[in-house]
Amino acid sequence: MHPPWHPARRTHGMHAGGAPRVGWLFAYDWDRVSLAALQVLGRARFDHAGFDLFSFPSNAALPFYDHERFARRQAARGTRARWQAVLSQQEHFGALAASLVAEKLGLPGTPPQSILAAQHKLHARRVLARVAPEANLAFADLDAAYGDDIPAGLVYPAFVKPVKAAFSVLARHVAHREALQAHTRFGRRELWVIRRLVDPFDRLCRERLPEAGTAHRMLLEEPVPPHVAQYNLDGYVDNGHVHALGVVDAIMYPGTAAFMRWEYPSRLPPAVQQRALDVARRFLGAIGYRHGMFNLEFFFDAATDRLSVIECNPRLASQFGDLYRRVRGLDPHAMGLALALGRDPLAAPRCEPSANVAASLVYRTFHPAAVPPVPTAAQHAAVARAFPDALVFSFPKTGHALARDFKWTGNHHYGIVHLGGRDREHLREQAGRASALLGWPAPYVDQPLAHTSPARAPGMHGPSGSHLDARWAPARADAIGVSD
Repeated sequence: MHPPWHPARRTHGMHAGGAPRVGWLFAYDWDRVSLAALQVLGRARFDHAGFDLFSFPSNAALPFYDHERFARRQAARGTRARWQAVLSQQEHFGALAASLVAEKLGLPGTPPQSILAAQHKLHARRVLARVAPEANLAFADLDAAYGDDIPAGLVYPAFVKPVKAAFSVLARHVAHREALQAHTRFGRRELWVIRRLVDPFDRLCRERLPEAGTAHRMLLEEPVPPHVAQYNLDGYVDNGHVHALGVVDAIMYPGTAAFMRWEYPSRLPPAVQQRALDVARRFLGAIGYRHGMFNLEFFFDAATDRLSVIECNPRLASQFGDLYRRVRGLDPHAMGLALALGRDPLAAPRCEPSANVAASLVYRTFHPAAVPPVPTAAQHAAVARAFPDALVFSFPKTGHALARDFKWTGNHHYGIVHLGGRDREHLREQAGRASALLGWPAPYVDQPLAHTSPARAPGMHGPSGSHLDARWAPARADAIGVSD
């Protein structure tokens, strides 16, 4: 049985003339799998550039990275190779780099200012306060540099996160001033990593979106209860028209806001999904995002009927692309390629669906002493035999990198497995079997974990929550200095 992205399962799609030459930047993990499949199909010939933030020696390029310098090099390369498109679905550097290269080459894309506006979390909150206040969270800028004394008079509890980050690093619930002070004090090694991660964005932001202010700071948001469900709306914008692909449900490890798995299709009522799409239209229109994939993270409190935006990412949530392929035969990566080429994304290649429900299973440990061993080659082979269409990723860490995981996210995220099933019960059975073969505990936990941390430490996306804490009520746009 072929995986759903395999060429043998393709049934129809676009193919006009020879395969176009395309630059695909910062493609790793799910992106690299899809890139290889599309190239085998002859949909494009890809030139890759960029580096993997999470593996050595690739990430040794981080200290020297600059967006404009990288974009100039890739634009020159694209001119020589006659690129017909450039794209990236990577959050931290890729989406912005691709927009810069497209701008320089005159290729389809969205303006870099739009990417900056979406990724600068404080600026994005200000935009939401103007265009969708009912879906915004109360927020405030933390007016303190890393390590400085925390100002008095702040409201607690609060949710704190960096103005610019990826994978919700350093996003955490803080109960009081002392907790916030401890959370914003970093060692020299940590500060070095933080600055190298944020500096490229901050330099470009000062030039292209100066009204947003520095990205070297933290943002405070109203705290939200952990019981409220979180969702992801995936979609695309074509010539300014916003379209939905679908909604993926997030399930957390009990007692935490750390993702345990994502499931598709969603159980969220269609009317609520439509409300999320309406908010996305207003936000994306306000920041001038007119071309490309997007992912809106939000949560919905059924008890209060409140929908609230966590953030809107100006790229595809690559991890979910495989779920859409399994259940609906839609290939979001192929749709992103079509958009980058200036073509109709609905004419992108599709595949035969292989499941009625699919999940991205996230494996974590909340104790440094309880990190499972990395699966052996024999274990991987056993999973491949039992589940030919499974996707398995392992993210082992040791030493400083492992310690940083626990400090910055409150847990260690060591693996991901993608599977499909006839229904949710069958999917759970499949997950149990695959997990046992890998030697990992299945991410289906019925009871709250006794060792969970109060930190909100999601692995891929932002916090979850619900209604406004009354003590945060004044901290809306008018109280924080946001104007039309």
